Amino acid sequence: MGKTAFLFPGQGAQTVGMGKRLYDTFPTAKALFDKADEILGYSLTDLCFNGPIEQLSTTVISQPALYVTSLAALEALKVEKPEIVESCSAAAGLSLGEYTALAFAGALTFEDGLKIVQCRGQAMQEAADATASGMVSLLGPAVDVVEDLCAQARGEDILQVANLLCPGNTVVSGTKEACARLTALAEETGAARAVPLAVAGAFHTPIMCPADEKLAKVLAEATVSSPKIPVISNVDVKIHTEPDDIRQTLVRQLLSPVQWEKTIRRLLDEGYDTFYEVGPGRVLRGLLKRIDRKTPCEGVEV
Repeated sequence: MGKTAFLFPGQGAQTVGMGKRLYDTFPTAKALFDKADEILGYSLTDLCFNGPIEQLSTTVISQPALYVTSLAALEALKVEKPEIVESCSAAAGLSLGEYTALAFAGALTFEDGLKIVQCRGQAMQEAADATASGMVSLLGPAVDVVEDLCAQARGEDILQVANLLCPGNTVVSGTKEACARLTALAEETGAARAVPLAVAGAFHTPIMCPADEKLAKVLAEATVSSPKIPVISNVDVKIHTEPDDIRQTLVRQLLSPVQWEKTIRRLLDEGYDTFYEVGPGRVLRGLLKRIDRKTPCEGVEV
């Protein structure tokens, strides 16, 4: 008997127009957008549907936008393929997507999850504004080669692996100067193709301090329950069931590398053979194909 897991996308998957079909077609999806506008105090719905992309892509807006749109996509899936939702027995999310996975699994209410994500986005933006920093995707080399390149380019700055996505795709975060040195080194040596990412700062590094303290405070005040299905943590590829453990790993996630490839391999090793990318974009389907070409992953039109 096959096993199904849901995967929820992270920051970078946003596009103008996302959620419009869901809003117009499914009353339960519309209700999520309407509730989000009420909680946030601005029209997230309008930004998702009409942009501009520059504003939608800011850390402060994109995080709640992706959280809400992904959960709206889940509402569509409940109507269109209810048997798939009922059969899903594990979940994971890439960085921000871990909050969506926890909401799906019943560990967070929609409202609490949205408030936490809003705080997370604001705190991360403030940390990014305080230090000129960024992220670079290194395409081609193995992780040990990437780590060697970081060691050569780091100097006195922060520069470290931030996302281990799939074979040949590792994202590095650090100060602007260190990222520039890394990009030049990769090009000079031909060790990797370096692609600077359009993000506000060096996510998943200590540069995000003190955003972790602000996130810890809002998590401490939120109700967190034991998930109804396993949710695999980005930080340690473990399944946490105790609310305080979940809070702690979410705080650690802000400063620690995202172990996405190991997350997918754990699900594959445990017999999961059908995946759904629930939310905007096709990034997670692409990564899964690089990890295991034979395993199918479907999406949900948003």
